[in-house]
Amino acid sequence: MSIFSKQFIDVIEWTEPEDGILAYRYPMEDMEIQNGAKLTVRDSQMALFVNEGRVADVFAPGLYTLNTQTLPILTYLENWDKGFRSPFKSDVYYFSLRLKTDQRWGTATPISIRDKEFGAVRVRGYGIYAYKIADPKIFHQKLSGTRDLYQVVDLEGQLRNTIVARMTDTFAQSSVPFLDMAANQAELGRKVAENLKPSFGELGLSLETFVVENISLPDELQKLLDDKIGMSMVGDMGRYTKFQAARSLPIAAANEGGGAGVGVGLGAGLAMAQNMMNAMKSVDSAATATAEPGQPSAETKFCINCGKPIPRRAKFCAECGGAQ
Repeated sequence: MSIFSKQFIDVIEWTEPEDGILAYRYPMEDMEIQNGAKLTVRDSQMALFVNEGRVADVFAPGLYTLNTQTLPILTYLENWDKGFRSPFKSDVYYFSLRLKTDQRWGTATPISIRDKEFGAVRVRGYGIYAYKIADPKIFHQKLSGTRDLYQVVDLEGQLRNTIVARMTDTFAQSSVPFLDMAANQAELGRKVAENLKPSFGELGLSLETFVVENISLPDELQKLLDDKIGMSMVGDMGRYTKFQAARSLPIAAANEGGGAGVGVGLGAGLAMAQNMMNAMKSVDSAATATAEPGQPSAETKFCINCGKPIPRRAKFCAECGGAQ
């Protein structure tokens, strides 16, 4: 193609048309850059010159006049120390250094960890993170390359998988029980971020924030955990029985024939609790054999008034005469 069909560039600049752009290749087809052309790099941007596939000069925010002084590496690559050739051909890439916020991460499937309290368990987690380009040269060489446009969506799968891998490592290295991790998600996020930053740096990125919003177990394991927590809250069966008996006192006092007053109801409730406690002591043996003398059998129930054991079919209590 004749040189007279080419266009000569005097001004190079770029403004981001939308969110989510990481790298943009300035259109240079059939165009050459004039000696002394102006290069504008705005705040939150960096520009990179690439000559015949080799990375040359990097420009931070500012206004530049392109010549041998402002393009020292390109001048060396082209042997322009013997005379600046104008116009010249070069690829120019812009990089957005703005913080990419509200990036979501999550475990697509539960990850297996070894917990010192529960043994081997599977956990799920999700949260948000923010990052930005820290080194355009590395980012260009390892990720964006010669593409005209490189966006956040092109990178999110790689970063998400990296996060999940580092989370697994963090759990494996930690001696903190799962329950403590779940209760201190901010500290967990800090530890995961420490393990992630080198991986981000290898891609020319800087991890700015990392937040763990939730750590949980799969539904079936969560149910088992709830049962374990419930038993821990109850303590021993004796206290649980007394607690249940105390809760039944208002009901017993309100029932017809349940007692002459609050005092009678209270005494009956305490007696009932005591008899229930005595019955609980032999519950294991009663399940496999006939009850021992003095202990209630499968055919025994408790009087709703005085709490004494009586035959299951009895209509009245032989001890207090109360109707059942």
